[in-house]
Amino acid sequence: QVQLVESGGGLVQAGGSLRLSCVGSGVTLDYYPIGWFRQAPGKEREGVSCISTGDGSGYYVDSVKGRFTISRNKAENAVYLQMNSLKPEDTAVYYCATVACGAEGVGLLVEAYWGQGTQVTVSS
Repeated sequence: QVQLVESGGGLVQAGGSLRLSCVGSGVTLDYYPIGWFRQAPGKEREGVSCISTGDGSGYYVDSVKGRFTISRNKAENAVYLQMNSLKPEDTAVYYCATVACGAEGVGLLVEAYWGQGTQVTVSS
C-alpha cells in the first residue's frame, strides 16, 4: 500500500520555524520529484516548493524564497521542508505529493501520490 505521510506541523509565532516531513511507505520517494503544496481556507492550492531527481535541485515560489529549504534523505525515504521566518500568511494545510518539478515551478500530475496533510498555523 502506497502512502505519503506528512508530519511536523503545529502552532508557531511569527518569526519561528518548523520542519515538515514527508515519509514514503510502499513507494521510493527518491525515484520521483516531490513537491509541497499548501491550501488555506478560501484560497487556491499553491505549489510551494519541489525537489528534482538527479541533481536534487530545489525550486520555490517567490513568497518563500530565502525562508524555506527543501531536502531529501534517501536512507529515511523522506523529503523535508525547513520553514524559517514564518509569517501568518504561511498558515495553511501543507501536503506533499509526487509532482513535475522544474524552473516553471511545481506541476500537477494526472496521476500522483498525495499525503494527508499537516496543519501549519502561524500567529502574529
